[in-house]
This record gives sequence, C-alpha cells and structure tokens, in this order.
Amino acid sequence: MSSRIWNLSGALACAALLAFAYYAQVVLHLEPCPLCIFQRVGVFFIGVAFLLAAVHGPKGWGRGVYAALVALAALATAGVALRHLYIQSLPPGTVAACGASLDFMLKVFPLTEVLTKVLSGSGECAKVSWRLLGLSMPGWVLIAALGLGAFGVWANTRRAPVRR
Repeated sequence: MSSRIWNLSGALACAALLAFAYYAQVVLHLEPCPLCIFQRVGVFFIGVAFLLAAVHGPKGWGRGVYAALVALAALATAGVALRHLYIQSLPPGTVAACGASLDFMLKVFPLTEVLTKVLSGSGECAKVSWRLLGLSMPGWVLIAALGLGAFGVWANTRRAPVRR
C-alpha cells in the first residue's frame, strides 16, 4: 500500500478518537477539563499532519518532514497526557482547587500564562470520572498518541514496495 493510504488511515484514527471524545462529552456528560482540551488539540494536530501527508503524497525528504510533524505532535500530546496522569495520581487535597475556565483564562491572560496555569493542573483535572480496563481517559490518549506517532514515523519513512 502507498503512504497516502497509511496516512489517511492515521487521519481517520485521529478523527475516531475525537469523535469518541465528543461522544463522551455530549452523551456521557463527561465535561472536559483544560488538560483534556489540550489533548484534543494535540490529537487534532496529529490528524492534520496525517491528512496533509495523505493529500500531498510527498517523495524523498518530504516524507521525513511529515514523519517529524506527526512525531512532534504525538510527543506533545503524550506529554500533556503524562502530566494529566501525574495530576490524577496525586493524593486528594494536594491539587489546587478548580480554577477559572479555559475560555476565561484565554480572554484575560497571555497565552504563556494560560499554558503555565493549565499544565499546573487543578481540581477538575485530578478527577477521574471514566475508566476502561483500569485506565482513565488520559491513559488511553497517551497510548494512542505514542502509537499514532510511531505509526506516522513508520508510514512516512518506510521504503515503498518495489513494483515489478
């Protein structure tokens, strides 16, 4: 198969992850915390990198560029998921109380301060309200981001099959 098909598959996997996140929000009534929102943005960027690679179908060094873009977005997403898992692992009462909403912070504070506040976590980020096979949502996002990152590097750096 061509790298276009593999990249399109990666983009569709990201779309499925985002669709589940919105399903969890709308149907299961699981309101996303700021760190959850940042993870969604990360999955979106992974998907965009996959989609651009699928549409462009680069040759040569361009494939390496897309592999790097997917890997970078996946590592950033995994980093946020790891931070979220760490905050969830803290004993109750050690995480700051719930703060202002992400919308409010983006309107009032500079972006660097918003990032600092969000990554420090708050009460709503420490709450675990959903699990599957013992893992919370950020645990699954971590697995998905690392898997998609590895898949994107493989899909964009593998040698094309020789046609006879």
